[in-house]
This record gives sequence, structure tokens and C-alpha cells, in this order.
Amino acid sequence: MFQLGKTIVSEDIIEKEFVCNLSACKGKCCIDGEAGAPLEEEELKILLDIYPKVKPFLRAEGVLAIKNQGLFITNEGEYETPLIDNKDCAYVIFDNKNTAKCGIEEAYNQGVINWKKPISCHLYPVRIMEYSEFSAVNYHKWPICDDACTLGKELKVPVYKFVKEALIRKFGEDWYSELEKVAKTFI
Repeated sequence: MFQLGKTIVSEDIIEKEFVCNLSACKGKCCIDGEAGAPLEEEELKILLDIYPKVKPFLRAEGVLAIKNQGLFITNEGEYETPLIDNKDCAYVIFDNKNTAKCGIEEAYNQGVINWKKPISCHLYPVRIMEYSEFSAVNYHKWPICDDACTLGKELKVPVYKFVKEALIRKFGEDWYSELEKVAKTFI
């Protein structure tokens, strides 16, 4: 672990390699798991604002889950996306290859909204734990992402480079520049 500003960062995000391999995993992270995607408090208002524009992109099951549960739920004091039948994220859609994708991100990609998706999804496989004095920045290893680890090794892409845009979105350009400097010391 090392410190960057008010973050404590795991070396794993520099040392491990990762590139999503949707053709292999079919987006299982959006349809597998025990809970919805974690949401930050400021993202709740964003969801409220954009939902009317995102709704047309969603599946009927997702719209129904959101109607019944709300745009977000609280689980053990944390905010997260609702699930369809305790499985799929309510915001998940499927492409013509039956690959799970984010309906919010699809609306973003089509220029309908200007918010890509929840930061927890954008950062994955990096997970952030917020503490009173600092944020912990960690790599999350999940067996359903083994193909992403294999592809990352083949392409020689460290985790922090794979999630560069999301890390900048979360912590800013200066923070990311400092991370790159630290990463050079690991080579």
C-alpha cells in the first residue's frame, strides 16, 4: 500500500493486469452477484434527473423492478442499484449477442445523457472504500473476471491503465499523474 493525497492505494492496481473481455464473460458482473452496483450519495440525484431519459433504453423487467423498488435501494446503510429477481441489475440490457450491458451507459453513448454510469461500475475492478480520513483504493479479484485477467496479461495492461478514465473521473488528473509516477517506480 502507498498513500496518494487522501487515498491509500493497493499496489495490486499497478501490479495486476486486466482488460474486460465481454466476448468471453458476456457481462456477468451486471447479472451475477449478491447486490446491486454501489452508488455514491451524489449519484442518487443524478439518477432521479436522468431516469426519464434512460427508461426507454431499459428492459420491461428493469422498469418494473425500478417501479417496485425505486431508482436505488439501501442495503445495510449503503446505496445500490435495485435488482431484477435478486439477480440482474435493473439497469442492465442485452445486445444482440446476449451480452449484458448498462442501459445508462447506452443512453450516454447515444448522446441522450451526459453521465456515463455509476462510478463503481466505471471503476471496476477497482473498488473504493470510504473512511473518515481517507479513501482506500483496492483491486477486487472476482472469478467471473478470470478472462479479463488473462486478456490483460496478454495485452500487458495494468489495472490502473485500464480504468484510467474512471480514476481521473473519481480523483482528478493530478491524482492520476501522481499514480503514474508511483507506477514507474514499480518497473
